[in-house]
Amino acid sequence: MNYYKDLSQEALIKRRDMLEEKLEIYKAQNLALNMSRGKPCTEQLEISNDMFQYMGKTDITQELDYRNYGLLDGTRAAKTLFANILEVDASEVIVGGNSSLILMYDTIIKAMLLGNNDSDKPWVKEKKVKFLCPSPGYDRHFSICESLGIEMITIGMNAYGPDMDEVERLVKEDSCIKGIWCVPKYSNPTGITYSDEVVDRLASMETAAKDFRIFWDNAYVIHHLYSEHDRLKNILAACKTYNHPNRAYLFASTSKVTFPGAGISCIAGSEANMDFIRSQMSVQTIGANKLNMAMHTDFLKDMDFVAEHMEEHAALIRPKFEIVYKAFDKCLGEKNIAIWNKPKGGYFINLDLMPGTAKAVDQLAKSLGLVLTPAGATFPYSKDPRDMNIRIAPTYPSLEELKLAMEVLCACIEYVCLNKILDND
Repeated sequence: MNYYKDLSQEALIKRRDMLEEKLEIYKAQNLALNMSRGKPCTEQLEISNDMFQYMGKTDITQELDYRNYGLLDGTRAAKTLFANILEVDASEVIVGGNSSLILMYDTIIKAMLLGNNDSDKPWVKEKKVKFLCPSPGYDRHFSICESLGIEMITIGMNAYGPDMDEVERLVKEDSCIKGIWCVPKYSNPTGITYSDEVVDRLASMETAAKDFRIFWDNAYVIHHLYSEHDRLKNILAACKTYNHPNRAYLFASTSKVTFPGAGISCIAGSEANMDFIRSQMSVQTIGANKLNMAMHTDFLKDMDFVAEHMEEHAALIRPKFEIVYKAFDKCLGEKNIAIWNKPKGGYFINLDLMPGTAKAVDQLAKSLGLVLTPAGATFPYSKDPRDMNIRIAPTYPSLEELKLAMEVLCACIEYVCLNKILDND
């Protein structure tokens, strides 16, 4: 806080009053700006419109008539597509509908009711079920646990991934810990990619629960922003190397590749895991939407096309990330009241403020017509222990809307932090 330390109290109050006037001007504009979720913008959706040309023209009898029942775990081409994206074998992939979140929820609730293929009993019959939750993390992961009564344990994040000393200590001593949530590449919201060491330690660690599972939500595996990409070590291969082949479930989808409301998704893992899940699915369904799978694989063609397609996405959203960086650098850069990351991919920017200010910033912004991801949402039970983290989601607004949103946000941040500084003087 050196920037403000050199100012007199009179100068601080004058600056605070100037910001208050600025905020009143924003309030009078009746703004409606939304940065609450990591949604693709309309321009991103439109780059996949060519997929519609395959509707009614794709070969729908490659393995069987795709209009009919069958192919419980997805088409051969769809499994191959995800196998290439996740660097696994097609036999280790099951393809589902538009949401990988559904597959995650389904996998956990089946484990609660039936256990997994390494369980002695259903998880619901354990005295307690716990999950490790690296945080800041993905709020929807935490919502799944909370809805099912699974106790969440917050694990700190660093530049390499979750705090592995804490993870290893906890899973070794507590058999009630059944899983860990991971967004391993361009993590939501911190933007970091797990290091090779973290991947190896997750794959090799000793766990008290023999049916422990890593929920590897690789949502941003191909979502690069720049030509220089982060590299992520293959968790499934690492688990096999350390003789824990069933430890990891991998998830991915085309939600931010084609259409979030009409994509395809997958779960991947060892053949033993996939066989067990198929046996459960055979009671649940007779097959997912194979016509949609066929349209996707005809449109996406091969990994070269996928890479070109994802660069089109990057070209649309990269300027939005740059707008955020420019605004933060200009308005907050020398004030020592906030720090933020500059990820090489993904959909979010992680913003840490002065402790004890995030909720106030969130509420002030909301009162001015700027909706953010709620402060605290990136932690289990929506409880940020230091009240300092805000997830910035820049992809959905237009460029002009985003510039205005950042002006409003930066003014809110400085105003709230100045008040805190003055209160502490």
